[in-house]
Amino acid sequence: MSHTFTNLNYHLVFSTKDRQPLITKEGQPRIYGYIGGIIKDLRGDPICIGGVEDHVHILCRLKTDVSLADVLRQIKGSSSKWINDELKPTGRFAWQAGYAAFSVSQSKTDNVVRYIKEQEEHHKKVSFKDELIDFLDRHGVDYDERYLWK
Repeated sequence: MSHTFTNLNYHLVFSTKDRQPLITKEGQPRIYGYIGGIIKDLRGDPICIGGVEDHVHILCRLKTDVSLADVLRQIKGSSSKWINDELKPTGRFAWQAGYAAFSVSQSKTDNVVRYIKEQEEHHKKVSFKDELIDFLDRHGVDYDERYLWK
């Protein structure tokens, strides 16, 4: 085959540092737009970005020549600087050190988009901790709960 063909969709999830509720409803569109711009700069496709006051969900398509760790480093580093410089939150804004990333088949992207768009309603019933543990369990990811929230 003379060309490379891929469709690599990722569901990325990460929290504000110490899960502080720092992402305001007013700031969400600007923050999500900025994150989408970072993904586009990396030649990716931001399919859907959303969340609530203490964490964000991103569904994006990435190219094969960009490492997932580098994408997350760019998103978190650039957006936290931008949030502090442009939105000027009370206190210092930062993301947690880690993240969760799951591959998503094309046939399931609509489900994930719907899930991301319904985050506010979802978190009236389910905590972020329970949500994350459910994702890890359903995707067969090994973890030690003692280190999940450090």
